[in-house]
Amino acid sequence: MPLVPKYSLLCFGDSNTWGFVPGTGERYRADVRWPGVLREALGADYWVIEEGLNGRTTIWDDPAGVGRNGQTYLPPCLQTHRPLDAVILFLGLNDLKPKFGATAEAIADGACTLIGLIRQSGAGIGGGSPRILVISPPRIGRLTGYADQFDGAQANSARLAACLAAVARQHGCEFLDISEVISASDIDGIHLDADAHRTLGMAVADQIQSMRE
Repeated sequence: MPLVPKYSLLCFGDSNTWGFVPGTGERYRADVRWPGVLREALGADYWVIEEGLNGRTTIWDDPAGVGRNGQTYLPPCLQTHRPLDAVILFLGLNDLKPKFGATAEAIADGACTLIGLIRQSGAGIGGGSPRILVISPPRIGRLTGYADQFDGAQANSARLAACLAAVARQHGCEFLDISEVISASDIDGIHLDADAHRTLGMAVADQIQSMRE
């Protein structure tokens, strides 16, 4: 008889969850992407669901990419995958684009909106609320191919982790600042290389196991 996972996790993020390869735009293999690393580290008792989309924001509509607003997609996504033990929110990078005019505080408010949707979804076990882990995006590094989209966003990027941490603390969510352990690739200053995906996946695995203790 096949093993039935005992703990379901939804990884809701952007291109750094989808697995965008810096410099090429191709996709890392499933076992290289951080949700795949997380799946391997946690083992058969866990079901890890990948929901990464290039360009996804917290609450902003992007004329350059249809369907990128996380606020619109998250509610049906939660119902699709219910019941869920935990949801991992790894968003905010695309919100930093100056075209949205969002401060670090406004981006954190966007994450707060998503937290509210999760809390009210009834998508947890027994119709309750899933646990929530908020991950801050990597700080913007030296921009190369994305200077036209992110130029001027460095100051907000440097402040975003603290703003997201405050929102997570206020709403009883777990928080992980990945800039403490990894950096964006030097190739484009935005995306994660394979080593960073592995480090992130292992760090999230430690955090999830700690949440269950």
